[in-house]
This record gives sequence, C-alpha cells and structure tokens, in this order.
Amino acid sequence: MALTIISLIKQVPLPSEMRMGEDGLMDRTKAKSIINIDCQFGMEAGLQLKKQYPDARLIVCSMGPGSFETSLRTAISMGYDEAFLLSDRKLAGSDTYATGLAISTMLKHLGFTKDSKEPFIILAGRQTSDGDTAHVPSQVAENIGIPQATFVESVKPDGSGNVIAKRIIEGGYQMLKLPFPCVISLTPTGIPPRKPSLSGAIKARTLKITTFGIDDIGLGTEKIGINGSPTIVAKVVNIISERPPITMSVGHNEAALVDSLISNFKKGGNVLEKKEKADKKEIERPDFPEKDFREGARGILTWAEVTNGKISRPSLELLTPARNLALQLGIDTKVMTVVIGKNVQPLAQTLIEHGSDEVILVENDKLEEYLVLPFSSIFAQVIKARNPEIALFAATTSGRELAPRIGMKTDSGVTADCTGLEIGEYVDKKEKVIYKPILESRRPTYGESKLATILGFVCPQISTARAGTFEVPKLIEGRKGIISVFSPVLNDKDFVVEILKTERGEGGLQNLFSADIIISGGRGTLADNLGLIKTLAEALKSQGVNAEWASSRPVVDEGIVEYARQVGQTGKTIRPKIYIAVGVSGAIQHIAGMKESEKIIAIDHNPKAHIFHYADFGIVGEYADIIPELIERVKAGYKFGIEAKKNL
Repeated sequence: MALTIISLIKQVPLPSEMRMGEDGLMDRTKAKSIINIDCQFGMEAGLQLKKQYPDARLIVCSMGPGSFETSLRTAISMGYDEAFLLSDRKLAGSDTYATGLAISTMLKHLGFTKDSKEPFIILAGRQTSDGDTAHVPSQVAENIGIPQATFVESVKPDGSGNVIAKRIIEGGYQMLKLPFPCVISLTPTGIPPRKPSLSGAIKARTLKITTFGIDDIGLGTEKIGINGSPTIVAKVVNIISERPPITMSVGHNEAALVDSLISNFKKGGNVLEKKEKADKKEIERPDFPEKDFREGARGILTWAEVTNGKISRPSLELLTPARNLALQLGIDTKVMTVVIGKNVQPLAQTLIEHGSDEVILVENDKLEEYLVLPFSSIFAQVIKARNPEIALFAATTSGRELAPRIGMKTDSGVTADCTGLEIGEYVDKKEKVIYKPILESRRPTYGESKLATILGFVCPQISTARAGTFEVPKLIEGRKGIISVFSPVLNDKDFVVEILKTERGEGGLQNLFSADIIISGGRGTLADNLGLIKTLAEALKSQGVNAEWASSRPVVDEGIVEYARQVGQTGKTIRPKIYIAVGVSGAIQHIAGMKESEKIIAIDHNPKAHIFHYADFGIVGEYADIIPELIERVKAGYKFGIEAKKNL
C-alpha cells in the first residue's frame, strides 16, 4: 500500500508590514506574504520521507484566500504532486479551533480518516509566525482521531509501518514511535527546506489546484468564522517599551569599551523621562442586561505537570493567576489541580500549600510518562465530571499540545501563551448584552509588537500561560485542602504511541528562573558554539554570583543548544537582575522573554542592531574581542554590583 504524505502550510504576512486597522484589529491585506518558516521545514520533512517511500503520494493543503495559491505552487515546484485549498469567505475570522475543524473536515472529505485502509501521515509546522499558538496540528489530530507528536526535530520510518520522531521537551528530548496514520509538527531544527527546481517550477505553472468551499466538504457555519468560533479577539493594542534611552560605551579599543561599560553601569545609566499621560476618555457603559454564559460551570482547573518526579515550576506558577482569578470570581470559587502519573500522591500537599484547594489524583503505572492521547482523554473526563469554568495549562511543550487537543474535545477553543489573565466583561453591541464574568486572556502577538485580548464563550475557558511570566505563589506550610482520587476510563487505543527513550536534564532550566545574571548568546556567537558565553558565566559563578547562560532561538534552531535554554516568545520568560545579550540581533520574539530584566546590557558588532533599542547599556564591538576583556574584569573581582552568595 502506497503512503500518502500530506503537508499543511500557511501563507503568513511579514510582521514588519502588519498594520492596525481603525477597528483596533490587525489589517494584513496589504502586507507581503511568505510560506510560514516552520511549515517550510514540515514540507521538507515530507520530501525526505519520499526518499524512503518512492511510491508515496505528496499532497500539500492550505486554508485561506485565493492568494494562497502562490504558496501552494511553490510547494509543487519543490516536489509535491497535488495541491488543495479550502477557501470560503464564511471562514473569515476563524480562530484556531475553527481552523483545525475546517482543515480536518477537508482532509476527511479527501478520504483521510482514522479508518483509512491506505496509510497516511500529516506534517505541519510547529506554529505560525502570525499567531505562534502551535494549536492547529493538535486540533487536526484530535478531530480526525489519530495520534500526534509536536515540537519534532526529525521523523524517520522504522520499516515496520511506524515512524520514529525526535520530540523536543524541556531539558532534553524524547524518541517516540507512532503508527500510521498520525500528525507530526516540525520545528525549524530539521533539514532546511530546498529551493524549487526548474522542472518543478514548470509543473507548478500549469498544475490545477483544487479549491473547495465549505459546502463542497459538507462543513456547516455553526462552528467556523468569526461568529462560530468559540474565541474572539476583543482588542489589540501596541506594546510600547518603557525603558530609558540606552547608554553606549565609548573607547578606542576593546579594553576602553569595557571600562566605559563598567563606569556607565556604576553611574546607573540614563533615567526615563516621565511624561504626563493624557486623560483617557471615559466610555459610557451601555445599559444592557448582564448575561452569565457559564451555564453552571464553576471553579478553576489547572494541570500540575510532573517531570523527574517533581512538579514543574511553570505548573506552580499557574497557581498565582488561578488564585487571583478565584478571588475576582468570589470566595466560593475553588482552585482544583489535576496530577497524573505514577506514585504522585506525595506531591499533593505541595500543591495545596502553594494555593490549590483540591488536588485531583490520577495514578496509574501506565501514566508514568506524559502522553497526549491518554492525558487529553483523562482531562476530558475530569472536565465532564467537575464542570470548571476555566482551565489553565503552562505553555510548555507538553501543555501547548495538550490544551488544544482538550479544547477540541470540549468545543472550547484555547488562548495560547498568555502573559495576563483577568476577569472582566464583554459588551456585545450587536446582541445588546453584557457577558459577565468572562476570562480576559492577554497574549503578545504579531511578533510581540501587539498585545491581544482574547475572550472565550464556551466553558471551560482554556488558556496556556507563558512560563516565567507569573511568580510561584508563596508556600504556606500546613495549608489545608482536599485530596481526591479520580479513576478515569483508560482506552488501549490511547497508548499506541510508544516512548522509546527520554533524555531529560535540568539543562539550566530551573536556574534560568532564579539567576541574578544571565548571559545569552545569539547568532553572533556561533563561531565558538557559545564558548565565551559559557566561560563568562563560569567566571561569574567562581566569584559567587548566581549566574547562568542561555541563547536565542536561532542558536537552538541550529541544534547547538537545547530548547530548555532558549529565551524568548517560544522559549522562557526570565527576570534576572542583569541580562547580557551578546550577538543577539533583537528580534521582537526574543525581546519578549527578557524585557522584564532589571538591567539589560547589549553587545553586538552592528551599531544598528535592534537590540540596542531595548537595552540600558550597550557596546558596539566584536564578540571575540569584547567578551574576553569582560571575562578578565570578572576574574579580577567585578560582579556588576551583585552580592556573592555561598554554596553556588
């Protein structure tokens, strides 16, 4: 039986060309577009699989306006055989839930179902640059009813009707064995996408692209488009930096530049001039009736992810917004935390002391390691039993694939990678009603240049929270709570994905959240694989400073540094006292993860590097020249004003 390889792609606007419309939402109509970068790696993975399956049929699919044909023809010119486009004005405004539903409905219309006799594999990019949610692959997999693996670096057949996927996880990786059919989402760390061939380009000019409307695939309008989506973008505002102008070092050589940096740092740098803010115009609240859409749903549910036998820090961080939301909703609102695993009962009291009112234990030897199929099934059963109004997950690699799969099961939709969670209200002028109380999930988007407020109208309202955004709530020893046991129905079909190997270390992950100084290497430090970055971190440690090293996304994408050390929108959000960015260009995605640092030092050879717009102190110079000078100063006792700590 011949294998069918399906690649899902999206045409995305260049973030630099996005504009905000008069309605406060983003206007992408005049922005130049490209094939999403992650999708390009998914396409190449499909072409690589074709080498192992010479008779394989290569299909590329997309959803969007007719202009998306440009990207589909590019895929054909790279080696794909057929192209399908789902295009219908009724799909406009669809959230990720509606998008996943529409794409999977088209695939099922083409004959790709969980019961298909012919094997197939669906490949996609990890996420798209205009949304960065990473939801759609999970939602497509759930709606078709097949297994998945996300955040995958490489995928290879094992010769026995399965594929082996190397999946990135916090602090390491996993090797997974998945049967056909399945969905795999690829990170940009695999084989770089090839250029179109001449023969392929000729073929792409004349090939007919099959275009479907929703009527063609039997999809109704109830759960698609702006009116049918379970979530909406209520507001988008610009993100404005509140740092003072940078203080640049001056000097005729590297030693003088470093001396100037130290002198400027001791003086404290520039001060932000406070400007009087104009009075905001008060918007009169319409006298509409209030509507409680929760239909009896009450309480907040969180997931305590267990790694290396411990509750992950991002899961503990979740309890801070959970408790704040409970306080806003009323004293009767309970925070419930689900713990799934083997012998996890001893972890329950820790969660209660950090703020959980009830810990729901799901213990089974088969659940020792996280697997998305059984875990999503268990959560769906817990949600049905407890009927929470809000469900929160940490935006880890596991949380980012688990939450959207659950959202598809519950028809809830999901808001990804949130940095703010509040209870508010929504004035619906069309229906002349005020929805209250409602979860306002705020997340940076469009390359961290905008802050979007997302609302969900189906309970549970599901959101994932960016790791490092919220503080771990203070532990209250002896705090009382309920520990209950939940016995789900486990289905053998949910264990078809096999974990072959798990490699996980701390990888600096925990210390990134607690370090006083973090030195981060970007593309400009690749010459020695961040060797000098690591040496500077070690020099600071030898002086008793709690220091750690990290990197930007391009370094991780090159495969040089593990994902656990990535700082940025799709990595970690950290708040050290001092952040030293070396060879980091300053992409807004990276700024997202470090902008809350107390002081930021930027070192780059390019005087026009964007990073200098977000730093307090800067040096223009070569990495290989400046960092050795800085290392020597540290070895001589300079510690950036940080007090030494014992037993580091």
